[in-house]
Amino acid sequence: MKIKNIRFGMLKMPLKTPFKTAMRTVTEIEDVVVVIETDTGHVGYGSAPATAVITGDTHGSIIEAISKFISPTLIGRDIADLNNLTNTIQNAIVRNLSAKAAVEMAVYDLYGQLYDAPLYKLIGGGDNVIMTDITISVDYIDKMVEDTLNAIDLGFETLKITIGKDPALDIERIKAIYAAVNERALIRLDANQGWTPKQAVTVLRALEDSGVQLELLEQPVKGDDIEGMKYVTERINTPVMADESTFGPKETIELIRTRGADIINIKLMKTGGISNAIKIADIAGIYGVKCMIGCMLESSIGVAAAAHVAVAKASVITLVDLDTPSLGQFDPVTSGVLFNNAEITITDLPGLGISKIDNLAMLN
Repeated sequence: MKIKNIRFGMLKMPLKTPFKTAMRTVTEIEDVVVVIETDTGHVGYGSAPATAVITGDTHGSIIEAISKFISPTLIGRDIADLNNLTNTIQNAIVRNLSAKAAVEMAVYDLYGQLYDAPLYKLIGGGDNVIMTDITISVDYIDKMVEDTLNAIDLGFETLKITIGKDPALDIERIKAIYAAVNERALIRLDANQGWTPKQAVTVLRALEDSGVQLELLEQPVKGDDIEGMKYVTERINTPVMADESTFGPKETIELIRTRGADIINIKLMKTGGISNAIKIADIAGIYGVKCMIGCMLESSIGVAAAAHVAVAKASVITLVDLDTPSLGQFDPVTSGVLFNNAEITITDLPGLGISKIDNLAMLN
C-alpha cells in the first residue's frame, strides 16, 4: 500500500452554544481535512483546526506546510514503513504541529487498514470503552450552573469548568457550581493561562479552605511560565495539570524534572501527532506521572484518533477530555468511534474506521 496523492477539504460544524474561555470565543468547528489516497484504493483521513492562539497554526499555514513541505516527502512511500514515515513527517518542517498531526492521523488510519485492525489494537490494545468529561464554558454564574446541571442530566460524571477571567468572580462561579453539583460529579478547573501565579494560589486556597474539592487545576498561568507553574504546584493541594506548558517529549521531560506539574495533558495538535503522543505517555509512565488526553475544538476525526491513543495507553492516560462531538449541533463524520455523550466506544473497524464525511468541501 503506497501513498499516491494527498488532498485537502474543509469541514464545518456549528456548536450548540458558543465555546468561551479566558483566551477566545468560538461558535463553530472548522477543520482542514487531509485525505491520503493510495495505490490500492484505500483512503486515510486526518484533520486539524486553526489554533493560532495556542499552536500558531492557521488553516492557510496547515495547508501550505503539508502541500509544500510534507506531502512531497511522502508520495510513493509504503504505509508499512510507519516509523520512517512518522520521522519524515516530523522532520519535514519546523513546528507546524497541527499540520503534522493531521498527516500522521491519516497515515496511522491507513496503517490500521493495511493490517485490517482498529488502530488502538496495533499501538497497545486495551478496553475499547472510555468515559470523557464535558466542558462548561465561562459565562454568567446562573448560565454556568444551568449548563452544569444539564450535563449531569446527560450522564456526564466529570465536568471541566473554564475560568480564568476574573479571580474574585471565578471563586464565586466555582462555589456556586460545586454547591449545585452536590457531589454528583467530579469537577476539574481549566484556567486557560488566565491568572498570575499569585492569583492562582489565592483562588485555589480560597476554594480549598471553603471545602470545595477539585480533581485538578489545568494551566493556571501562561504556558511559557514554568517557574510560575512550579510556584502554584508547590503551594496548593489540588493537583496541577500542564497543557500549554508542554507540547512535545522534551518539554514533558523538563516539566516533570522541575516538578512544574502533577499531570500532563496530551493533545495531538500540540504533539504533532500520534507518534509523539505515544512517546509522551511512555515518558510519563516511566516517571509515574499520569496524563490526560485532550483535544482542541475539532471534528471527530481528530477526536477519534485521540480516543485510540487513550485506549492504547490507558495505564498512563487515566483522564479523558474528548467532548467536542458532544458540543456540536451534529457530527458529520461516520467512523469506527462512537460518541454517546460521556461514553466513547471504539469498534473493530480497521484504522479509524471512517466511512463517510458529510458536508466535506474538497479544495483540490
